Amino acid sequence: MLREFTLSTERTGMTNITPRVREVLRESGITSGICVVYCPHTTAGITINENADPDVVRDMLFALERTYPDRPEFRHAEGNSAAHLKASATGSSATIIVHEGQLLLGTWQGVYFCEFDGPRKRRFYIKLTEDPA
Repeated sequence: MLREFTLSTERTGMTNITPRVREVLRESGITSGICVVYCPHTTAGITINENADPDVVRDMLFALERTYPDRPEFRHAEGNSAAHLKASATGSSATIIVHEGQLLLGTWQGVYFCEFDGPRKRRFYIKLTEDPA
C-alpha cells in the first residue's frame, strides 16, 4: 500500500506527521510489517525524534543552522546549498516496524517532515508492506 500526501511548508521547520502515518496504518489493516516514510525532495527530509517537548524541534533546527550555515563560498546557483546539506544530514526516509497493528515508536518518538528551503508545496509518501502470513 502506497499513499502520497502534500504539505505546505514555512521557510524552515519540522512538521509532526505521525498522526497521518498512524491513520494510513489503521486504514490498511496491516498488523505486522514495515512502514517507510519517504521524502522525494533534496532540500527537505524525514526524521524520527522526540515529540513531547517542542523545544527539541527548536533545538534541532538551531543546531542544524549552526552546523550548516549559508556561506558565501557556496557556488550552487539556486543559493540553497545549506538546505541540501541539512536534508542530507537528516535523511530522506524513516523505516518503522509495524507490530500488532501499531508503529513501534518509542514513548516520546514522532515522525517529522523537515523543511529547509521553504515555503514550498511538498510531497511525502507512506509505504506499508505486510509480512507474509
